[in-house]
Amino acid sequence: MASAGRVTRSESETVALGRALAADLVPGDVVLLEGDLGAGKTALARGLAGGLGVAEGEVRSPTFTLVNPYRGRVTVHHIDLYRIEKPSDLEELGLEEILGGEGVAIVEWAERLGAWRPKRALVVRIMDRGGTERSFEVADARR
Repeated sequence: MASAGRVTRSESETVALGRALAADLVPGDVVLLEGDLGAGKTALARGLAGGLGVAEGEVRSPTFTLVNPYRGRVTVHHIDLYRIEKPSDLEELGLEEILGGEGVAIVEWAERLGAWRPKRALVVRIMDRGGTERSFEVADARR
């Protein structure tokens, strides 16, 4: 599993990092985003989806709907598990079809997946370094 660290100093740099990471994504890939509230997960997801051909204005935090599908070069499933309290709450989301399916899945609050967590995924851990600065640890275990 390769790991790389990156730092961004603005939301636009975080979006650009997402676009760059999206260049290597293919249908069936899963991107797991981990980090505290306000760390920049949705900004990174916006860039990932934008890099997959989704209009960035379409991507918003899916906190209240949990799963938002978007059309781009591939279908992007943007999943936000912030409101999930226990892994058994995930049973009705249809994750078995989404994770590793025909599109690309981007999961915010991936720490909450429990047994649903795929072993093959691009894992991005985001750390708030104060102000608008964020550091990203990227581990690729997709292939």
